[in-house]
Amino acid sequence: MPRTEITKPSNGAVTRPSDIFSAMREEMDRMFERFEQGWPRLPSLFSRGMGRPVMLPEVDVHEDEKQFIIEVDLPGVDEKDVTVTMANGMMTIKGEKKSEREEKEENYYLAERSYGKFERSLSLPETIDEDKIEAKFDKGVLKITAPKKPEAIKAEKKIEIKKA
Repeated sequence: MPRTEITKPSNGAVTRPSDIFSAMREEMDRMFERFEQGWPRLPSLFSRGMGRPVMLPEVDVHEDEKQFIIEVDLPGVDEKDVTVTMANGMMTIKGEKKSEREEKEENYYLAERSYGKFERSLSLPETIDEDKIEAKFDKGVLKITAPKKPEAIKAEKKIEIKKA
């Protein structure tokens, strides 16, 4: 069995010599990256798109008898950098997470935090009263309440259960 050694080049990075398994690992990494691009609800706030990080905020939508509630996680995003629009039954949430750090030629060993623009669009039902939609931003969470039109709120009706 061939011996694999870990070498440390002059720049300090740890590398392994090229072998059959490194080629297989590279291919598996590419497969996982392509897989991740097709799933918008992965745990990360950011996804890779077109070679650069793209912010993809996570959204929860739930409904009660009177309204739809949309909650969007936007940690680190300032309220003034977010807009919500509604057109033709489509709600669009746009914004930008801005970088506030100064670059002073520091050597980064790990940089996972990303900055940039984002956009999410949600198709809402016609039962929404678009004129009464409200949005609030608190502690990195955008909460949108979209009330239903009065005619869409139906009274509860009891259904008789018959014997078979």
